[in-house]
Amino acid sequence: MDNLKIVIAAFMGSAILTGLLRSYAISRAMLDVPNERSSHTRPTPRGGGLAIVATFIAVLSFMFTRDLFSPPFFLAMSVGGLFVAVIGFWDDHGHVPPCWRILVHFAAAGWALYCLGGVSSLLSGGAFADIGWLGDAAGAVLIVWMLNLYNFMDGIDGIAAVEAICVAGGAAAIMWLNGGNSQLLLLLGLAAGCLGFLVWNWPPAKIFMGDVGSGFLGFVLCLFALSDYGGTGMNLWSWMILSGIFVVDATVTLVRRICRGERFYLAHRSHAYQILSRRFNSHLKVTLGTLVINIVWLLPFAFLAATYSEYAIVFLVISLLPIGWGAVRVGAGTAS
Repeated sequence: MDNLKIVIAAFMGSAILTGLLRSYAISRAMLDVPNERSSHTRPTPRGGGLAIVATFIAVLSFMFTRDLFSPPFFLAMSVGGLFVAVIGFWDDHGHVPPCWRILVHFAAAGWALYCLGGVSSLLSGGAFADIGWLGDAAGAVLIVWMLNLYNFMDGIDGIAAVEAICVAGGAAAIMWLNGGNSQLLLLLGLAAGCLGFLVWNWPPAKIFMGDVGSGFLGFVLCLFALSDYGGTGMNLWSWMILSGIFVVDATVTLVRRICRGERFYLAHRSHAYQILSRRFNSHLKVTLGTLVINIVWLLPFAFLAATYSEYAIVFLVISLLPIGWGAVRVGAGTAS
């Protein structure tokens, strides 16, 4: 019953705080003004993702005071996450040079990996031996890629919040089915915070998540995937499957833009989800499609990959290959 109260409090707190942040953003002229690269048509307040940050840190801190997490895990998630959130909220107020953002992102990733003792294995269960600093470097790059990936994919109403809810909620469900873990409640708290924000971000959105929320979500979800704290009942492959829509769309788009010689680091609207939102003339249809694919297709394969880890790579390929094929067919990375 106490756990349910925590989840409800996270939802209510996030919903209330998002409303307050909307008023704050309007008063400070923190507006996302449409341009040729936008997928929206009217100026919209941004920075609402701070509500997700605040509720997650609150749940994490509460659980830490109950000795449910070790100090290293708490410091990795809280301090590292705040690094990412602060630079993101600063950028939501006004432009921050990309070099400074990347520097802070790598500092946050390095801090988190230091707290967690480094990446001793990229796959749970010892599929890879300890590869020392190479593993740490790969882990840092992965964290930075994931937090920027969420920023890239947060381009239409509701999609990033729905994706985070599906990933966090799906992981919690798999953990529960495989025996439960203390991370389960924290993941539900994260999902509840995203749901509270989604009340305001559901199409047509009244406020955007902003860099403060998208970067933070990518950061903490990647840390969940890398930290096998207390035997989570998950593995890296199952996390990749749960995140499949964002990972595949962003990766296919990036690779194709690089191959075409485009300046891939500039803002654009050639992700598959952006193309589909224009084709359907609807953010809602694409966001609902993301929800359905996550629940009906990716979640079952993620459960199989977590439960039968010896076949995890097979499940990964089977689950993500159709999504990659669909992204290519839609024209991800080529249409503007």
